[in-house]
Amino acid sequence: MSDREAVAHLLRRATFGPTADEVDAAERAGAAATLDNLLAPGRADRGAAATPLPALPADPYAALTKESTREQRQKANAQRREQLQQVTLWWLDRMVAAEDGLTEKLLFFWHGHWATSAQKVKSARMMLGQLETLRRHGRGPSAPLVAAMVRDPALIIWLDGQKNTRKAPNENLARELMELFTLGIGGYTEADVKAGARALTGWTVDRRTGVARFEAKRHDPAEKTILGQTGRFDAEAYAGLLTAQPAAATFVARRLWFRYAGTDVPTPDGLAGADTIATLRTLFSSPAFAQTRGTLVKQPVEWMVGALRQLGIRPKALPEQQRKQLLGGLNALDQVPLRPPSVGGWPAGAAWLTASSLQARLRLAGMLATAATPAVLDRLTAAPAAGRADALARLLVVDGWGTRTRAALTPLAGEPRKLLAAGLVSPEYTVS
Repeated sequence: MSDREAVAHLLRRATFGPTADEVDAAERAGAAATLDNLLAPGRADRGAAATPLPALPADPYAALTKESTREQRQKANAQRREQLQQVTLWWLDRMVAAEDGLTEKLLFFWHGHWATSAQKVKSARMMLGQLETLRRHGRGPSAPLVAAMVRDPALIIWLDGQKNTRKAPNENLARELMELFTLGIGGYTEADVKAGARALTGWTVDRRTGVARFEAKRHDPAEKTILGQTGRFDAEAYAGLLTAQPAAATFVARRLWFRYAGTDVPTPDGLAGADTIATLRTLFSSPAFAQTRGTLVKQPVEWMVGALRQLGIRPKALPEQQRKQLLGGLNALDQVPLRPPSVGGWPAGAAWLTASSLQARLRLAGMLATAATPAVLDRLTAAPAAGRADALARLLVVDGWGTRTRAALTPLAGEPRKLLAAGLVSPEYTVS
């Protein structure tokens, strides 16, 4: 692997899709300095500053009463959907604009890890609040993150935490907290789940304000035995107990490897660090990581955001119809931010390579190629016709085309938008 291929591989995995200029800069800096800059950016993120959090009005349902009509409830539901669409488009625009691509992609990782769906939560404010919690704690050690998440309003509603009382414990949140978020299957017993549910009692969410609050009368203050330890555990103490388990750091490190490196190469030993950034440093520095090049199917959001960045397209600048096409395309590809299919999150690998997904990619690639900026087209047409496939590879940060792909691209040299669309659906671009 050449130096350029090495930094391109790092940037493709660590961020949402580097531009050719970003790869040029990384090649000049070298792999070590590039990794340092990714993990600890030396300046404020101007792209993030230019895409501030959307100002959301109160939940439309807050104004409803028992006397509200059916029409008023339907209107409130429509307003809720509009707010959620606003947050989704804002986040896609932030993904494209952010200079700190590692942090933005890490946020998407945590969103899939703590998979919470707006389809049940139904509150844009709560979903946006959860994203900010994940952003605030996602780079650091796991203890503050888990402690914050067990009090997160969106997660409490998603996993029925508001139904969990001392008189009628609900085990849903406790079970998924151990199985999917911290320890993994086999790291706990059914007795631990039952006791964990008791520790989490007392938390409820005010739907009108979107705020989680603790109600002592709903909490079980008695002693509980969890993972071999006995005490009067509440939610925060329970979170601390989970994150103190050696299995917790190992479990999260394996999940990071799964999403950033794939399954073709086994997870290396000793991957888990003191915090997420330390783990990512070890992951990206591992010789095993280099062996994963060309093996990881891009998730639809990764694929689309990378294409938007490389084609110079900002979602917020698109006409409304094309913004709707972006969301419709992601829906057809079965990956819309804020709407994971289950608490287990989104699938991976070959699950994204279906006949229907290929058709959806073709349609979306055509729209993206149509929206590509003149500067992008100039980069292609500046090359002689015989060299435009190579110019496309540079533009899309593809290391090289296979024989069949090159044969398909070459006849399109005189039609740059069709050439772009074909490159976006190529195997070499779809698989990182």
